[in-house]
Amino acid sequence: MSDTVVVGLDVGGTSTRATALTLDGRRLGDGRAGGGNPTSHGAERAAGELLAALREALTGVDPARVRAGTIGLAGAPRLLADPAGRDAFDRAWRDAGLRCPYTVHGDALVAYASGTASPEGTVLIAGTGAVAAGVRELRLDRVADGHGWLLGDAGSGFWLGREAVRRLLADLDRDHTPGPLATRVLTELLGSSEVAARPRDTVDALVQAVTRRPPVELARLAPLVVAAAVGGEPVAHGLIAEAAAHLAESTARIRPAGDASPIVLGGGLLTGDTPLAAAVRAEVARRWPDAPLHSAGDGAAAAAWIAARELPEVADPRALHTLLVPPPP
Repeated sequence: MSDTVVVGLDVGGTSTRATALTLDGRRLGDGRAGGGNPTSHGAERAAGELLAALREALTGVDPARVRAGTIGLAGAPRLLADPAGRDAFDRAWRDAGLRCPYTVHGDALVAYASGTASPEGTVLIAGTGAVAAGVRELRLDRVADGHGWLLGDAGSGFWLGREAVRRLLADLDRDHTPGPLATRVLTELLGSSEVAARPRDTVDALVQAVTRRPPVELARLAPLVVAAAVGGEPVAHGLIAEAAAHLAESTARIRPAGDASPIVLGGGLLTGDTPLAAAVRAEVARRWPDAPLHSAGDGAAAAAWIAARELPEVADPRALHTLLVPPPP
């Protein structure tokens, strides 16, 4: 059984990670390439990054040993519904020398599996965007939010950035001196903390600075909010509390009160040592006190585990999870 190899990929908008593992837990290789999300980069470019990551992970590995693979991908249903996109991924798979089947799952499922082997539970992700999803029989079931920056993603990095700018604009409308967080935001967007003699001129400059860039780039302001909250800045602290409430409310849309199944927290805002992670953990513990709480970990390894579960020689998927998926640091 240890000769069998499984491959997992965690494909995101900024990076693609691949790993090759044996069923006794030996990591034969890892690969990394650029963003491979076909929605944001196009299918051909995404497939090229997929191939680059696969080739690096399979260096020195006979592709004939690979029996199964899984790709975790944001927007997986769109890829599966697009014949041209799926064909591009099929070609990349073959060009890597692989002849085994592979499956494509949403990145939320892979994030969930990176935190627990339980087939039933919930995953809550907050990074640039935000989404909550129920998992049933290790398949995504009901999903809440993930509606994108225009219609949703409440509590996300984008949301934190937008709300920080909105509060800065409100201060200027009132002719109030910007506080510590507002000053950081002002400096980040305009290169200076100075407010014009006529505050409306600064308002106009801020609006132009934001609107001439892609809206989702407001997420780059989220670290300013987090850093200010760590320092005890009141406005930042309030934004963190609001964001945590939004994320818990999204989770409550698809998770019943009293549910004791696991909850996995994923995304950069919830897996690191951040005030938002702490606030969300407290809110989740209050609403679902009996639920085990986990952090998402190695998505590529989790994808490989999902692939391995379907092999006939795997009798105990939970034990295999312990071998293949390292616990989060």
